[in-house]
Amino acid sequence: MAKDHHIYEFNNGIRLVYKQVNNTKVIHCGYILDVGSRDELPEQQGLVHFWEHMAFKGTRKRKAFHIINRLESVGGELNAFTTKEKICFYASVLNDHFEKAVELLTDITFYSVFPEKQIERERLVILDEIAMYHDSPEENLQDEFDEIIFGKHALGKNILGNEKTLHKIQKQNFFDFINQNLSNHRIVFSVVGGYEFKKILKIVKKYLAPLPVKYNNKKRVNPAYHYGQKIIREKSYGRSYCAIGRDAYHLNDIRRYPFFMLINILGGPGLNSRLNLSLREKFGYVYTVDASYHGFTDSGLTGIFFGTEKKYLNRSIKLILREIKKMKEQRLGTLQLHMAKQQIKGQLAIAEENNSNLMLMLGRSLLDFDKIETLDEIFEKVNNITASEILEVANDIYEDDKLNYLIFQPN
Repeated sequence: MAKDHHIYEFNNGIRLVYKQVNNTKVIHCGYILDVGSRDELPEQQGLVHFWEHMAFKGTRKRKAFHIINRLESVGGELNAFTTKEKICFYASVLNDHFEKAVELLTDITFYSVFPEKQIERERLVILDEIAMYHDSPEENLQDEFDEIIFGKHALGKNILGNEKTLHKIQKQNFFDFINQNLSNHRIVFSVVGGYEFKKILKIVKKYLAPLPVKYNNKKRVNPAYHYGQKIIREKSYGRSYCAIGRDAYHLNDIRRYPFFMLINILGGPGLNSRLNLSLREKFGYVYTVDASYHGFTDSGLTGIFFGTEKKYLNRSIKLILREIKKMKEQRLGTLQLHMAKQQIKGQLAIAEENNSNLMLMLGRSLLDFDKIETLDEIFEKVNNITASEILEVANDIYEDDKLNYLIFQPN
């Protein structure tokens, strides 16, 4: 099967991945670094997200205004995000301004100077961001649920950090963390656009090839898990909120494909998910109910999340457990399995139509799997999923005594 992308490794170990798409005047590009909040020590909690903010506040040759204005003035967009295992700096620009984007992204990713005055200002911004998250029951539920599953491990900690740790972070802490964790073989520059690969490589090489070699073999610490907990916490929200779940398969576990399909059937984004049809459409107990699965390099997390009136909480939980029981006991019929595969393939194809998201997916895939799978290759894996595999992962993950519950009750 012919590949639909290009991968090029520079002598310093950084890799470029490029996919050419037709009929577009926009190029999307970004650095994806295989460093995230799980790599922080307890006293560093929130540092990676803080770094994400500070990358825009000054480099060796630019002040904050010049960074913000560089691409915005030509209609481009500059952005960044932090996850538990990644930090990403990326941009979208018209074709003519691609080189500007590559140069600026390289500047903020590798040559930030972390001005002390800006650190103090941005610290207040992040503390305000944390306060906003605490006011959001959905965000708060997810964060506290992570901690229930992973305990004191960094995967269980809030990406934003907390007031205590944020007040301790100073300029030198950024440099120390980057030197200890950044390694060129864990850096990918991802591009999606309409140019020929030869032209993309020529421009990118000008800025990536001169970057110095950085290498470390720091190993991530595997998490321990917690099972069978039922925790009820009083909150000043007007409704009840609940999370049900546990740890799940890591990214290289072949069982993640049937489990991903199971999650999609149970509570995926489709309005025809079993939980949505039961809790919302049939009984009207919830506005939304979601089942999710997040894979990490050495672990995973799955959860079912919903909010409802306090009087409907226990009824909603019973309905969820009833749908889980069906997944564990009733094998999908031939037509049901076929429709589930069609739905998930359609969702994947639509997601790939968003070129900015595609650029990010390519970079993450190369870092996590050391390869890029074409959409056809992914479709083939979806087509090979059997009803028996779905039944097997349902019984493996949804053991009654392994599920954890977190409930927010209005006080």
